[in-house]
Order: sequence, then C-alpha cells, then structure tokens
Amino acid sequence: MVDKVVPINKPRLSAAGYMTVSAFGFAVMGMCVKLGDTYGFPIMQMMAARATIAFALSYWDVRRKHLSPWGNNRLMLFLRGVLGLAGLIAVFTSLTLMPLAEATLIQYLHPVFTAFLAWIFLGEIIRKNTIFCITFSILGLFCIGQPESFGGKEIPIIALFIGLIGAAISAAAYTLVRHLSGSEHPAVIVLYFPMVCLPASFIAGWQGFIMPDLFGWLILLGIGVSTQVGQVGMTMGVALETASRATAFSYTQIVFAVALGIIFLGEAPSFATMIGALLIILGAFINNLGGESKLKFG
Repeated sequence: MVDKVVPINKPRLSAAGYMTVSAFGFAVMGMCVKLGDTYGFPIMQMMAARATIAFALSYWDVRRKHLSPWGNNRLMLFLRGVLGLAGLIAVFTSLTLMPLAEATLIQYLHPVFTAFLAWIFLGEIIRKNTIFCITFSILGLFCIGQPESFGGKEIPIIALFIGLIGAAISAAAYTLVRHLSGSEHPAVIVLYFPMVCLPASFIAGWQGFIMPDLFGWLILLGIGVSTQVGQVGMTMGVALETASRATAFSYTQIVFAVALGIIFLGEAPSFATMIGALLIILGAFINNLGGESKLKFG
C-alpha cells in the first residue's frame, strides 16, 4: 500500500537560503570532525554519534508532521541512505587527512557530477553557465591538488582520491534527493539517512569506541547537530530548485570552512588553496547568472 504524500508547507526560506544554512552546518561538522580526530575518536564512532542524534531529531520531525516514516519509494529511499553512508565515510576520512579548507574544497567537485547525473537520470538541461562553473571548478581543484607549485605543502594522493570519491557519491545523493522530492516529504528523505547509517556504524566500529569526557561529548554532539542542520537545509534546498543549480549555493561552505579553520584549528589556507577557492567561487557565481541560457545534450 502506498502512503499518502503530505504536501510541504510554504518554505520559510528560498532555495539559496536553505543551501546557505546547509553550508554552515556542514562546515561546523567538518570542524568538529577535525577536533574529534585530534581527540582520538575513530571515524565510525563519530559517524555513530552523528547518526544517533540525526535519527532522534528526524524521527521526531516525521511524527510531528504525522508522516509515515517508511515513505512511498522505499527502495530508492534506502539507496539514498546507503549513498549517504558511503559519502559520509569518504568525507570524514578526507577530513582526517587534509586541512579543513582543502578537504571542503575537494568536495566541491560534486556540482560537476551532479550536473551530468541530473542530465542523465532526471532529464535536466545543462546550462551554458553550468559548463563554465564546471571548468572553473576543475581549474580550482587543480590548484588545490598541486600546492607545491605555489610553494605550499603537498597533499597526499590518497587524500585527494578519497575526497573525489566523496564528491562523486555526494552528487549521486543530491540527484537522488531531487528525484525523490517529487514523491516523498523532505522529512522522510532525511530520516532514511540515519536509519541506514546508525546500525551500520555501530556494527562496523563499536569495538573501537572510546569513552569521552565532557569535551569529547560536546564534540560528538556538535557533529550530530551540525550535520542534521546541513542535511535538512540541503534536502529542502534541492527540493525547491534543480539539482545542479541548488547545489551551487552551497559554495558558501568554503568561506565558512576557511574562517572556522583559521579561528578554531589554526589552519591558515595556502596560497594555492586561496587561488583554488577564488576559481571555484567564481564558477559558482557564473553558474547563477543568466538562468535562461541552456545547452541540451542528446
């Protein structure tokens, strides 16, 4: 039996507003993961903390709105949860291997993947401006991947590779969220992420969990709450706009990550990172100009 889809109330923010809130949440999450790695938490414990808080908040939200937690297209919802789990592993791992700003910037190859996946699976048209965005993103990421050319410290190839995997998986998740937004309430889409992540992270890593002190608990709480803010904002933003266009607004996470890295982690971005960030942000700006200019493939 198919559950009735509950209509979404008039959103409080625009797609840009939701994606900006999402960007800030994910930037804070990245900072907390860096702090957690320094503290000694294994990745699976940080993921379990994130999933526990997310499940509690998401389930409460679903019940508050009188929705069925199972949704309609359960197979696709489960796949969304699996993609979220895989993407989170890659993102958390890259954060432990690179400075916050660089790890965040690597993730911003996902609009490249998102644009093409949305074209292939959703039939969305790739705009000319998005092509320019993709070009500038690749140039920016090349600068980040070759910091020694600008006098910076070399980033391990494995760190870049894991970051790119995370970006590709994030793109697949964004595209699937866009597809599901036609039949599922955003609250249900958000719920499936911790429904998959929570048992998987506990089963895979509970043996290595450590007992934290007060500061450790605050780090774990910060990971959970900030990621939930990011997840809800992302889901609402993508539901209100085409997948490739909505994700461009999330580039503000770069600014937040640089600021948090400097203030709380003592990580001043290299010259190469600054050039890469400027190129990526420029690409995002171009992507949001002239919305009617489109290229259709096929």
